[in-house]
Amino acid sequence: MRRYLRIVVLCLACGFCSLLYAFSQLAVSLEEGAGGGGGKPQAAAASWLADGGRGAVRGSGGAGTAALPGRSDRCKDFCLCYWNPYWMLPSDVCGMNCFWEAAFRYSLKIQPVEKMHLAVVACGERLEETMTMLKSAVIFSIKPLQFHIFAEDQLHDSFKGRLESWSFLQTFNYTLYPITFPSENAAEWKKLFKPCASQRLFLPLILKEVDSLLYVDTDILFLRPVDDIWSLLKKFNSTQIAAMAPEHEEPRIGWYNRFARHPYYGKTGVNSGVMLMNMTRMRRKYFKNDMTTVRLRWGDILMPLLKKYKLNITWGDQDLLNIIFFHNPESLFVFPCQWNYRPDHCIYGSNCQEAEEEGIFILHGNRGVYHDDKQPAFRAVYEALRNCSFEDEDIHSLLKSLELELQKTVHTYCGKIYKIFIKQLTKSIRDRYDRPPKER
Repeated sequence: MRRYLRIVVLCLACGFCSLLYAFSQLAVSLEEGAGGGGGKPQAAAASWLADGGRGAVRGSGGAGTAALPGRSDRCKDFCLCYWNPYWMLPSDVCGMNCFWEAAFRYSLKIQPVEKMHLAVVACGERLEETMTMLKSAVIFSIKPLQFHIFAEDQLHDSFKGRLESWSFLQTFNYTLYPITFPSENAAEWKKLFKPCASQRLFLPLILKEVDSLLYVDTDILFLRPVDDIWSLLKKFNSTQIAAMAPEHEEPRIGWYNRFARHPYYGKTGVNSGVMLMNMTRMRRKYFKNDMTTVRLRWGDILMPLLKKYKLNITWGDQDLLNIIFFHNPESLFVFPCQWNYRPDHCIYGSNCQEAEEEGIFILHGNRGVYHDDKQPAFRAVYEALRNCSFEDEDIHSLLKSLELELQKTVHTYCGKIYKIFIKQLTKSIRDRYDRPPKER
């Protein structure tokens, strides 16, 4: 019995000595790693995530293996760390990194990269305009994009061919959908305002698996990353379900406050050309209305609303949205005009102060201004992005040629303030393309 007891004690002693040795080796590793100039582990981790994470999103590969600036060769990148089975760390591996690598490997496995969902509805001669909008989204965005493209059947092959030619970018996926309205009222919905325009009203009911969505008209151009407007979702309070910009900044030229024959949101109404939605909340909410004392859900309120106001509305689905948010103002987040900059903001003189200060974030060329000579400043930006390729050199050269074209438009009110058209665009290109590929 004593013999077995001695063996147990001996084993415990050996195990205790092994633990002491292992921790001593780890302590030495930590001390030497810190002595080599390595920063806090949080800083190293952030740098690694910013490098490898963004690179992977943009399809440019994972993190590199070079030592970070200011660190000794002993503290190598996370991808080189491993744990020695004999409780000893190799001389070229930092113990601190091994712990952080394990934690981040685990966190990355259980936290998939967030996709930004972007929807557009295209009918008629809108293929080229839509592709230019999608290109502007791809050029500047950081997180991966998921495009939801609702188009007439005859446009599907053209969309597929063009988008497949961009597949080398590995920064987006897309799904094509047919134009779909409730069968019992399809004809009435399709002819509302413009063909297919009211499709956007049914997106929460069609895309049932999508939590949040950015809807834009085909005549939209992104001059900064989609990530930035997507981040506004985090600013919604508990009651807000959607975000739009005001229809006008200057009431004296406003349409709704002068001509509307139906309720509208706020002082001048809202414009639905850029609409950010938390569709989970939209599907769950019961909306106040002026048709019944009973609150109605999104799918139940649309047709009764159209029947009541169809002889009083001019701008179709946008008018219906204004009526809904007139009765439910607590549900709308209003973002500034620079997120939906239209000719109305400069055609009679500049009236979007935020754009004057920070530049235009999203350009909205409504009224066909990309395709005529009425607003040449808008057309110049559209043509510059339409003709631009995805090559870094081409994107860099875009600014110089665009500024020269904009200088030719100073005879118009919008052209006189042409610098607001390139102010944010310059920053977006510098932030996105003036850094090494690994850091994008």
